[in-house]
Amino acid sequence: MREAVVIAREDEPGDQRLVAYLIGTEGVELDAAALRDQLLLSLADYMLPSAFVQLDALPLTTNGKLDRKALPAPDSTALARRGFEAPQGEVEQRIAAIWQELLNVERVGRHDNFFELGGHSLLAVKLIERMRQLELGADVRVLFGQPTLAALAAAVGGGREIQVPANRIGADCSRITPDLLPLADLDQATIDQLVAGIPGGVGNVQDIYGLAPLQAGILYHHLASEEGDPYVLQVQCAFSGRPQVEAFVGALDSVIERHDILRSSVHWQGLDEPVQVVWRQAPLVVEQLEPEAGGDVLQQLQQRFDPRHYRLGLNRAALMRFAYARDEHNQRWLGILLLHHILLDHTALAGLVAEMSASLSGHAQPLGEAVQYRNYVAQARLGVSEEEHEAFFREMLGDIDEPTLAFGLGDVNRDGSGVEETRLPLDAALARRLREQARQLGVSAASLVHLAWAQVLGQVSGRDDVVFGTVLLGRMQGGEGADRALGMFINTLPLRVSLGAVGVRDAVRATHGRLSQLLGHEHASLSLAQRCSSVPASLPLFSSLLNYRHSAAEEVAAVDGAAWDGIQILSSQERSNYPLVLNVDDRGEAFELVVQTLAEVGGQRVACYMQTALQGLVEALEQAPARPLRELSILPAEERQRLLVTFNATQRDYPHTQTLHALFEAQARLHPQATAAVQGGQSLSYDALNRRANQLAHHLIGLGVQPGTAWRSSWSVPWTCWPASWR
Repeated sequence: MREAVVIAREDEPGDQRLVAYLIGTEGVELDAAALRDQLLLSLADYMLPSAFVQLDALPLTTNGKLDRKALPAPDSTALARRGFEAPQGEVEQRIAAIWQELLNVERVGRHDNFFELGGHSLLAVKLIERMRQLELGADVRVLFGQPTLAALAAAVGGGREIQVPANRIGADCSRITPDLLPLADLDQATIDQLVAGIPGGVGNVQDIYGLAPLQAGILYHHLASEEGDPYVLQVQCAFSGRPQVEAFVGALDSVIERHDILRSSVHWQGLDEPVQVVWRQAPLVVEQLEPEAGGDVLQQLQQRFDPRHYRLGLNRAALMRFAYARDEHNQRWLGILLLHHILLDHTALAGLVAEMSASLSGHAQPLGEAVQYRNYVAQARLGVSEEEHEAFFREMLGDIDEPTLAFGLGDVNRDGSGVEETRLPLDAALARRLREQARQLGVSAASLVHLAWAQVLGQVSGRDDVVFGTVLLGRMQGGEGADRALGMFINTLPLRVSLGAVGVRDAVRATHGRLSQLLGHEHASLSLAQRCSSVPASLPLFSSLLNYRHSAAEEVAAVDGAAWDGIQILSSQERSNYPLVLNVDDRGEAFELVVQTLAEVGGQRVACYMQTALQGLVEALEQAPARPLRELSILPAEERQRLLVTFNATQRDYPHTQTLHALFEAQARLHPQATAAVQGGQSLSYDALNRRANQLAHHLIGLGVQPGTAWRSSWSVPWTCWPASWR
């Protein structure tokens, strides 16, 4: 393109629109839709031309200036319409077939948008895995940055596939040497010491490798907790009889036997870097308890294994424990399964329960070969370099020199005590509107949710630039089989969102773009990211967490409330070290907000703030997308009424025949030592404030001020004459 001019035309009354006139390179035909897509990357919607007219030359006046009146009206060929265009070539056609199956749509055009068709991050993981099976590897950031079929197909071959080194420890190995451990950097003496601490010695060691990013963070908080452990998960179960208890334990043992992560222990003493050791045999520890007579059995089990004071040793696999007891009053057995979060994330927990269900049903299809967790560790350790991670986070966080502390909460090394959980289902109509706006903008609903959470944090922390932790799925670049593997894949990384005067629609796109960039660094460590900011090392970078989870109804049922013949999962409990956590459960159509925070903050209050922020965001996108984000409020109507009206209902009747200062002097005579004004740590009595007011009055009189005299800025009143409450 050589030249371009954009003007506002009104060819029909009331129908004003932007039209671009273009002079292209000779012999090149410019495509209106393609031009509009390119401009979308740098311009807001309202700045985009709706039509693109290609000319050989711009019409000029006799003075050599642009003759606007001579510019032709655009015809239908100039309109930037995105019509259906069939996929071209084998790659586009194969990817389109995957989209049709995953998104349940009849046809997919090459310019269709993955998110507009209902895609989201969990489906993106499945998409990448299906493409990998067809040897169509691509950089996942393209899917989130330019989510069209054509763009994704064009990126095939651009992804970095990591070749996972094979496990070199054979079943008949008599001594493990450094060359047998491609995913760990250990000398011979350290290896021998590790192996000696494993029951059964070398014959019971299947593999040794490093920790995944979030595993390392969880280990840090495990070691930092003086009592208890916020990352011990608790699953409560009920059984109709003893045989059902035994069946449950047998099913769980069969899953442990299949998956290496469930037979792993974690070791750090005397090591430069912690490692995990995969045992060949690590049966579940089972304990039968005798409850106190007449007491609530479930409550007794909960109290005994309360994560606020109970810990699981991480150096003995499996990192689980099952305790059960007879509940005579209700004629049943009750059990609590304890497992450490360092093993499993939310998606993996659902997979574990699904495999147990297959075992307990008795007529399940044979399960395929389990995906080894070492594949993911290899992707995390051998993928994007630490230098690349550091460059990205320094660019994003380098000028952040203060932490974002919602409600002033700064302790991020908590044990989960004092935390309450509040659930708030999102209004169905609001959920539909939220998804519709996401589809129209070609972004995921998660991007809108992240922006709304940033608004909440900005207004409760008084900051225009907020940083909070976001939980990444970790499976986008998790290697082959990552969509179905068990293990700790998720990772918590900081996200920076700038609020201020930016428009709502631009803010949504900026947030989506930042999240897309973050995906390329989903295997970075949180400690590295925090070091890249200017916040002192003694302070946390953030103290709140957003966990956006795609939980289909059947997946939720699989974990919480699942039931088999004579066995029922009553509930499961998760906690973290952060004092404020928002889990957003995306159920496909509905949303549920789950807030975990301290009782003094109030989970219901935070959930209502978030719901109001989402409501305001959707309304602005529908009605005024250019409206500055800072103008949107997070206060629910009830709280706004309380703050602005109820708290200010201070009207009192007073003698209308007296002046205000005369009433004040009368109060000073009656109660001279009563507190009249407070500011910070200072206070003034009525007597002291009255004397200072008199000093000021006499000073003004000395300057010639009389009743009715206009104030002039040239007057200088000594600072010491002002009442303290006025300074």
